[in-house]
Amino acid sequence: MRTLILALGNELMRDDGVGLKAGRILLEKGYNVLEVGTDIFRLASHYGGEDRIIIIDAILSDKLKPGEIIHLRGDEVFEKLKAEIRSAHFMGAIDGLKLLMALDERLAKVDIHFIGVVAKEIDLGMELSDEVERAIPKVVELVEKIAFAPGQ
Repeated sequence: MRTLILALGNELMRDDGVGLKAGRILLEKGYNVLEVGTDIFRLASHYGGEDRIIIIDAILSDKLKPGEIIHLRGDEVFEKLKAEIRSAHFMGAIDGLKLLMALDERLAKVDIHFIGVVAKEIDLGMELSDEVERAIPKVVELVEKIAFAPGQ
C-alpha cells in the first residue's frame, strides 16, 4: 500500500511546528512526505494516487495533556476532530481535506489516518515545548507502524 505523509504546521509558532519536525525525520528515513505547512490544499497538486494518507499535526484539547498523541482513522478523523479536539489552524486541515475529497474522487477512497500531538504553546517562537519535543519519537514510531501495516 503506497503511503503519503502530510506534515502540517507552522514552525514559527512553537508547538504548531511538531508535524513539520516529525515529517522531516520521516523524510530523512526515506518516507514519502509532503510538507504542506498550513495549506492542506497543496495536496491537490501533489497527490500521486497513494492508497493511504497519514496526517501529522498539532492539536488543541482541554481534555488531553500537552504532548499526548492521538491516532484517528477514517470517518473518526472527521467526527472527533470537529467535536472534542480542535485544529491549531484557522481553517482546520480536516475541513480542507473534506473539501478536497469531495472534489477528487481518488481521495475519497484513501485510507486516512490522523496523528495529532496536543500542543502546550502556540505562540511566536521556533522551539517546541519539552512535552511536545518528547512526543516526536513516538509519533515517528506510530507513523512507521501504520505505513507498514498491510491494508490497515
